[in-house]
Amino acid sequence: MLIETFIRKQLRLKAHTVIKVEETGECMVVHIDRLGKRLLRCGVCRGRCREVHDIRTEREWRDLSMRKLPLKLRYRPRRVECPRCGVRVEDFPWAEPWARVTTALANAVAVLARELSLQGTAREYGLNWKSVATIVKRAVRYGLQHRARAPVHAIGIDEVSRRKGQVYLTVVYDLERRVLLWVGGDRTEEAVRPFFTRELGKRRCRTLRVVCMDMWAPYAKLVRDHAVNAQILFDRFHIVKHLNEAVDATRRELWRRLVSKEKVEVKGTRWLLLKNPWNLTNDQKERLSTLVRWNSPLVRAWYLKESFQLFWGYKQPWRAKQHLLKWINSAMRSRLEPFKKFTRMLRSHFDGILAWTKTRLSNGAVEGMNNKIKSISHRSFGFRSADLFIALIYHCCARLPLPAER
Repeated sequence: MLIETFIRKQLRLKAHTVIKVEETGECMVVHIDRLGKRLLRCGVCRGRCREVHDIRTEREWRDLSMRKLPLKLRYRPRRVECPRCGVRVEDFPWAEPWARVTTALANAVAVLARELSLQGTAREYGLNWKSVATIVKRAVRYGLQHRARAPVHAIGIDEVSRRKGQVYLTVVYDLERRVLLWVGGDRTEEAVRPFFTRELGKRRCRTLRVVCMDMWAPYAKLVRDHAVNAQILFDRFHIVKHLNEAVDATRRELWRRLVSKEKVEVKGTRWLLLKNPWNLTNDQKERLSTLVRWNSPLVRAWYLKESFQLFWGYKQPWRAKQHLLKWINSAMRSRLEPFKKFTRMLRSHFDGILAWTKTRLSNGAVEGMNNKIKSISHRSFGFRSADLFIALIYHCCARLPLPAER
């Protein structure tokens, strides 16, 4: 088989043909031309066109290397007279409009960009990192337009830090299919509203049943306004985080009141008090058993923490509600200000916390995805532009389809 025939079949050319292949010291150049008077397609609607308006200057596309030799395609594009669109540049079966690389190379670059940084991917294929960024943005734009939009019943909303200075992105995750749905440029109400109004729309908002989130007020307000059938569920991870902060605040307050000799027994107890009992080592269990014999604020805080954790095991809502109300009364009488503050937070979010007994969902999958998002930022040493960072998050976490080779 001739090399020209092999390349023509690989590029799936029908209205075009390979007329010549030149090998230079740096690359292999493939010259392509129109095959006879075969009909060309419009670059906008892809409809067949009978008339050619004119022939443009020669253009060049980079393709996948053949062995270690870079492959370049050269062709003089035609402008066709489309009955629907007017005079347009023809459609190229080997590349997307305005692209300078073929679809095959763009897909290979996009697949590798999910694992490496833009600079690492560019080095692997001998491209500029800006070219790789353009390929990724183009792949994300195509994927968002062509991905399947299945009904959404349970979602998780969380924020992830973009850079220092309290700058956040908002991520929305499908908890049933375990896939990223949407990324917002901030965590304000104005920034997140397009997810409900544009991405989901009124009809899909009505199918939402559970929305798991932290206790950020703008998120809850948007859910109440747009997803009237959804149950707000406050994430277990964030509730336990506030509980552990109350224990740690009690320990610090006690530490400031103790004199030097009394601090010996309290020193090094931070992680001892925050750990789950089944994760303690034998030495830690012995020290904890000695510590709980005291009638100190630290011991009361530990007992309150462990008794609150029993709430997660209840399956009947009325029993869980009784336990939570009883715990709230005990915490308010404990004379521990950090726990009183935590209790006031529970009262203001009571229904969203109690919904755990019915849904048994959490944002654990979202937190795992947040770690992946942070790794995307770390391997590229951060991003100046939020748009590029958001495009890479979609590309690596949303399972978007890549453009098909025609």
